[in-house]
Amino acid sequence: MRFTETMWAATDALQQSILTMPFNRELATGALAPETFQHYIIQDAHYLEGFARALALAATRAPDADAIMQLSGAANDAIAVERQLHGHYMALYRVDELSFAATEPTPVCDHYVSYLLRTAAIADLPEVLAALLPCFWVYLRVGQDIHANATSNNPYRAWIDTYAGEDFAKGVEQMLELTDRVAGTASDVSRVRMHQAFRHSTRLEWMFWDSAYHRRQWLVPDTAP
Repeated sequence: MRFTETMWAATDALQQSILTMPFNRELATGALAPETFQHYIIQDAHYLEGFARALALAATRAPDADAIMQLSGAANDAIAVERQLHGHYMALYRVDELSFAATEPTPVCDHYVSYLLRTAAIADLPEVLAALLPCFWVYLRVGQDIHANATSNNPYRAWIDTYAGEDFAKGVEQMLELTDRVAGTASDVSRVRMHQAFRHSTRLEWMFWDSAYHRRQWLVPDTAP
């Protein structure tokens, strides 16, 4: 069993829970409220910018030139998705640059981005890759599952096709191979931290979709009582 497979197996119950979340089930049927998806897309755009920065940080400590190209390329791809896929839905929902900038990240989005950037800045490379991996791998599994059950006239077809597509699957496999390669020379302690990082990011994936479904915002008032 590949090391990455051991991390997935250790979080299998959580992975199955993600597939059956209301957000993803309603996305598959097309019944998800447009306002909910709009909220998600805005938050995901905030997230992907931070995710790309974390990938770029990881690239500076990659073990060789091929890994540098892979991680920096993945950072570029994350921004490309934000500009193309998200741009499509931003235009559809009439979310302009000003209104996007005025919508701050939710608590879950802020925490997820902060966690990835902190990990990319101070943790060793194996832990960093494990923390970044769920955004690739979980999205592929969710995209494939939704694609298999999606209606033909689904209004979210562009999103579904992106994450169930061959290009995205190829990028995920490359990330899996790099993570397995780095884990192969990591210490036992480092591998334990990889499991912890993978589990934490997977939990944050669950929380991100849950937050989007309920359109959660900051509960703390802007001004003191």
